[in-house]
Amino acid sequence: MNTFKRVMVLGLGLCIGLFAQELTLQGSTTVLPIAQAAAEAYMEKHPDADIMVRGGGSGTGIAALIDNATDIAMASRPMKTKEVKQAREKGINPVGTVIALDGIAVIVHRDNPLNEISLEDLKKIYTGNISNWSNLGAKGKIVVISRDAASGTFEVFNEMVLEGAKLTESALMQASNLEIARTVEQTPGGIGYVGLGYISDKVKVLKVNGVTPSEQTVRNGSYPLARPLYLYTNGNPSGMKEEFINFVLSTAGQNIVRDNGFVPVK
Repeated sequence: MNTFKRVMVLGLGLCIGLFAQELTLQGSTTVLPIAQAAAEAYMEKHPDADIMVRGGGSGTGIAALIDNATDIAMASRPMKTKEVKQAREKGINPVGTVIALDGIAVIVHRDNPLNEISLEDLKKIYTGNISNWSNLGAKGKIVVISRDAASGTFEVFNEMVLEGAKLTESALMQASNLEIARTVEQTPGGIGYVGLGYISDKVKVLKVNGVTPSEQTVRNGSYPLARPLYLYTNGNPSGMKEEFINFVLSTAGQNIVRDNGFVPVK
């Protein structure tokens, strides 16, 4: 009887394991808060689901997708041509789904008197051609704070602002949006850039070319540093991947996007 009970319990455990649904997401720290909140909401509705969400940057997530080490790659930039080529050489067919819009916000310390900056001056700061706030009507040495090379936000900023020019060697490189926000908050001469969801009253957001980053200006394209946010899968999403992405694109999921400070696509 005891043996029979043990077999029944073991069989039940195997059945539960067989029916458990697992999903992994990895990549962009910009998309991270959306994915984390969406995963929690999805698992509440689907108790059999087990979703793991990790950051590391867009490049890290895309590399994991190429190596078949994650189900979904989170990215704050489109995949590069060479990444798509690498993926296809390994039998991976990357397909991106836009799940939100974002604007890269330029932030400074709260005590900085500036209220706006031009793309031209922003480029001069990040290439080291302007190193003191006195050139722009403020005071003190400029402390340039940037994302690391694995960051999709860095890639987009490099393309839109630096236009391929070399980042100043004095830049303090940070591994996440949150670290940039914290560093700017604690650095009187600091300037950095983060996704909309990382804006807080602990830092000051500058207008760029006279435009404030907001849902309206990102949606209508008037903010010059607007961009889409992606979830990449191997092939068209199917199974749990499709169900999760559809949830993110649903009314409930798009409310999560907005609640986290980003711009819904629907």
